[in-house]
Amino acid sequence: MARLPSRALDAIGTLCRLGLAAVWLISGGIKAADPNQTYAAVRAYQVLPNGLVSPVASVLPFLELAFGLLVLVGIGTRLMGVLSGLLLLVYIAGVAQSWARGLTIDCGCFGHGGQVAAGQTQYPQEILRDIGFIVLAAWLTVRPRTLFAVDGLLGRRQRDEADSSASSMVGSA
Repeated sequence: MARLPSRALDAIGTLCRLGLAAVWLISGGIKAADPNQTYAAVRAYQVLPNGLVSPVASVLPFLELAFGLLVLVGIGTRLMGVLSGLLLLVYIAGVAQSWARGLTIDCGCFGHGGQVAAGQTQYPQEILRDIGFIVLAAWLTVRPRTLFAVDGLLGRRQRDEADSSASSMVGSA
């Protein structure tokens, strides 16, 4: 079986990184722009005590925006892949429990959210979409090396400094 060259794998990883960053930035931006709707979406899941709905709805958009920025620039790529995957699993669990309990809500993942008519739910599509996003996160977890990432620039600088130190030690011996 032929293996893809390292540069091609880096390019695939870069597309995964940029795609996942777009998910978080768009989702977080939409939520931050309409905090009342975000509150309604979080409340509609009916899993949090009333006292926690507002703090979660307030923090969630900025958590997603932070994830998006870190993934976009490639800082802590592997860690961000893991954290993204975990948050997406929480989202899938939320949608699945809503579906299982017979709630009729829009997930609020990309705006809107809250109660909808019984025929307007899209639970299977929402879960499949989030599984697709988990695939992006999993790629970055398994192979965090991507093009144009701060991680790569820092790693290259550290390797260059180590090589330089090793060369000077050999030269002075």
